[in-house]
Amino acid sequence: MNNLATRRPRRLYVAVFAVAAIIVLILDQGSKAWAKQALADGRTVEVIPRLLNFVLVHNPGASLGFASGHTWIIALAAIVVCILLAVASAVTDSVEWAVMLGITFGGAAGNVIDRIAYADGFLNGKVVDFIDYGWSVGNVADIFLCVAGVYAVVLVLRGVPFRHASDIADENADQNAQDHDRGVNSRGSEDR
Repeated sequence: MNNLATRRPRRLYVAVFAVAAIIVLILDQGSKAWAKQALADGRTVEVIPRLLNFVLVHNPGASLGFASGHTWIIALAAIVVCILLAVASAVTDSVEWAVMLGITFGGAAGNVIDRIAYADGFLNGKVVDFIDYGWSVGNVADIFLCVAGVYAVVLVLRGVPFRHASDIADENADQNAQDHDRGVNSRGSEDR
């Protein structure tokens, strides 16, 4: 049975996913804590003249304030996405895909944390944004979500498999063996 052999590496991919997600969460939540403290007085910090500023904004919507009247729907969708990403991390056998999933999870979870922590009611909190690009204000989680999107496209274009065919074949063989054992055991008990 290859079950034990496939589980050890799978833990590795889940660990890679978790490390990537934790790094993104620390950077995101740390930068937001800094922004809430340093920019609380409403001032704007000019980083690159006419291109990049720091200003504290509490965004009830998604990107560019989209769906600001339906914050709880955005929060629920992000929670579902986080759950799906965690499940996907347990399925992949690619370090690169595990990193991409972890970065995406960290970015999505960072904004979900804001929606829960700063909620006035059911999941209707506002996301802490502070990086002003002139046309939009975002945060570190948003940057990582964009990086993850580009990384996913690169992985697809490079043909990096999400799961290797040999791993799928091993799982199918293990499942068939288990099904066969159950069939033999149930027939054996019926014969008695």
